[in-house]
Amino acid sequence: MKYCRPRLQFGNGWLLAILTAIIATPAIAQTANFGTFNLSTNFDPVKGRVQGFTGGSYSLSAISNRDRDQKACIGFADPNPDHIMVLEKDFSQLTIQVDSNNNDTTLLIEGPDKTTIRCGDDTGKSKDASVSDRNWKSGTYRIWVGTFNPGVKRDYTLTVEQQ
Repeated sequence: MKYCRPRLQFGNGWLLAILTAIIATPAIAQTANFGTFNLSTNFDPVKGRVQGFTGGSYSLSAISNRDRDQKACIGFADPNPDHIMVLEKDFSQLTIQVDSNNNDTTLLIEGPDKTTIRCGDDTGKSKDASVSDRNWKSGTYRIWVGTFNPGVKRDYTLTVEQQ
């Protein structure tokens, strides 16, 4: 009896596309559109200021509908985080503020684990988003800066301040 091994054929580069998707997926989750910054206690304010631009039609509510304080997580951004912030020490209080010249921005911050979410929208009379919170544990935080409507491109500066 002769054994015949079935032969899989993938035309037009499908095998390469499938393998690329499998290999590339973990790397996408670990990269940020505008890089990584590290902060330690009493950091220089310049180190807590980064820039980027909004854009994308990925609903941030797909990450989480509500944050740890039951605030709504809204807005649209790129599926990849815009920034990765590494806190080298615990911080008792931090404020993260978007400055896009009063455009309607939103914030979603995930970290240092996948279950801790902080979300922000309008700040007082400003349409720019911010998050001010206590008990920031050391670790890696993924930050998305979004807009209220999908696909809107706005330049911004993101500032992290310690109290």
